[in-house]
Amino acid sequence: MLVVFCRDPLEPARPDRSFQAEIDAVAAKGVGSVLIDHDALTGGEPLSRVVRGIAARETPETAVYRGWMLTPERYETLHDALLDRGVRLVNDPRQYRAGHHLPGWHGAVEGLTPRSIWLTGDLAPHRAADAAAANFGDAPLIVKDFVKSRKHEWATACFIPSASDREAVARVVGTFLELQGDDLAGGLVLREFVEFAPIGAHPKSGMPIVDEHRIFWLDGAPIFQSPYWEGVAYDGEPPDPGAFAEAAARVPSRFVAMDVARRRDGRWTIVEIGDGQVSGLPRDSDAPPFLEALAARLGAGPE
Repeated sequence: MLVVFCRDPLEPARPDRSFQAEIDAVAAKGVGSVLIDHDALTGGEPLSRVVRGIAARETPETAVYRGWMLTPERYETLHDALLDRGVRLVNDPRQYRAGHHLPGWHGAVEGLTPRSIWLTGDLAPHRAADAAAANFGDAPLIVKDFVKSRKHEWATACFIPSASDREAVARVVGTFLELQGDDLAGGLVLREFVEFAPIGAHPKSGMPIVDEHRIFWLDGAPIFQSPYWEGVAYDGEPPDPGAFAEAAARVPSRFVAMDVARRRDGRWTIVEIGDGQVSGLPRDSDAPPFLEALAARLGAGPE
């Protein structure tokens, strides 16, 4: 297995320090790594600059990208550039999009995740207000794009108390779209708000912190899981990955991360799925066991 890191923008000869825990784990485990230039990739510079310093392999080598999120288009560019050098990323471009964008994975886990609709094209707030009222009645909603919400602007750009309040829907959606700007990923998503078991509140934003865990899956098998929030006390048993195994196997991607949270009634629900390569580890201490589990499973190959 090979790990693909981003170059540090200030010290291009070394990996990005933002991923130091994983960098150290890779070095300690003796796993090979290569560097790509994230800024050159997202800036549309020549591919020779993006993958400079990566020698061509005579035999293709499987790799896992551990770096900043990429649009599906940029990921495809990176995938193909690395493949030209004999480095094959664990997820192909189709699999990356399926795990990274909500419409790609929602159908696979429908019934185990909050009800959702999405809009593309004309994203005018009044259109979202019409869609909210028509699909959700007076249920509370969460607003996000295909990848992220503005959860730290909870009251102004994320949470809507009632889908039937057209003025509130238009206001929150408008603020969300304004804040996302050119970073809007794919389109607009409206999701039914589900009350999860609270374990605290974020000290800065006031966003509710709930009993949430992140599970990484490779080829349909759970390889690592960890509490989602660092520095918060978790009571009770963690979720059983086996309860989500069939759903995870239906997601058309080899490597994904699944966030699950406990509802107030005790049931576990899938909150989100993301591409496993660009999903972060909740804690620095997760890096060594995560890497070991990933290497062991990837080395074994798909079942």
